[in-house]
Amino acid sequence: MKFLFDFFPILLFFAAYHLAGIYVATAVAMVASVIQIAAGWLVWRKVERMHWISATLIVLFGGMTLILHNPLFIMWKPTILNWLFALVFLGSAFVGSKPLVQRMMEHVIQVPRSIWHRVNWAWVAFFIVSGAANILVAYRFPEAVWVNFKLFGLMGMTFVFMILQGLYLGLHAERPVDAGADAGHPRDDERP
Repeated sequence: MKFLFDFFPILLFFAAYHLAGIYVATAVAMVASVIQIAAGWLVWRKVERMHWISATLIVLFGGMTLILHNPLFIMWKPTILNWLFALVFLGSAFVGSKPLVQRMMEHVIQVPRSIWHRVNWAWVAFFIVSGAANILVAYRFPEAVWVNFKLFGLMGMTFVFMILQGLYLGLHAERPVDAGADAGHPRDDERP
């Protein structure tokens, strides 16, 4: 459910584009982003930072697209967003005691500090490549190809990257200490 909520504006943009074109799709995405923020506040009493940033960029670049009647502005939005995320992950490697990816995920999995740093750098590279790929498609291919890439390509890249990250983290996960072994009881794998 959260996944659909996060991608609500993109999904509506995609549907509106195929029904009415880039300008209607841009307006729909702008309205959907505002609704996403309002719904987040009403349901959870908080709005994720990512939603604020994305909505701000959609309204800004979408507004320029509609006012100047130039779809390149909305096409730049995913690149700007990805490159902003790259800067944030990059900055977290130098500011604070933990990289951003560790702060976001250490409650789920425990890995050595060096692994957190590698994964954080991988996110920096991923966001840079994603932003560059978006601009490449926007400038080299027809608008309809870019719209499909925005939904399926960027989302697909993110999904594959997250799976690979999960596998990598899983390989380096520290095993939790068995409470029974600490109490003098043999672990299951030590019983005859």
